[in-house]
Amino acid sequence: MSSLINSLKSEIARVARKELKDELLALRKAVTAHRSEIAALKREVKALASAVKAGTRASKARGQEVPAAAAPGIRFSAARFAALRAKLGLSQAQLATLLGVSYLSVHKWEGGKAQPRAAQLQKIAAVMKMGKREAAKQLEA
Repeated sequence: MSSLINSLKSEIARVARKELKDELLALRKAVTAHRSEIAALKREVKALASAVKAGTRASKARGQEVPAAAAPGIRFSAARFAALRAKLGLSQAQLATLLGVSYLSVHKWEGGKAQPRAAQLQKIAAVMKMGKREAAKQLEA
């Protein structure tokens, strides 16, 4: 009786292995397909990121406006910034004092050689809302 039980167990194990082999083969094929798809998507994301970076560099080189990533509601333009300073009748040093930055930063921003950070964009937006008299009061204080 013992040999019958052992042969039955071995036959059940063999059939189970055979069934599992087909299922595992299908799963392995699916995993391989998913991995290759993931690799293709990674390559595509990398290519798109480099294209965005190149486009940003090209637009900066042409002097176009480039929105700051950290402050989505505020855009910066070197020409508008220079026009703001002229409208307020301030020197670069005075505008720098008003914004709480160095005059060299103001010079670079006006020349398009640098972009202000998000915190400075907030200050620039506040100064844009000022008039000549209010700016003069702020400088005196």
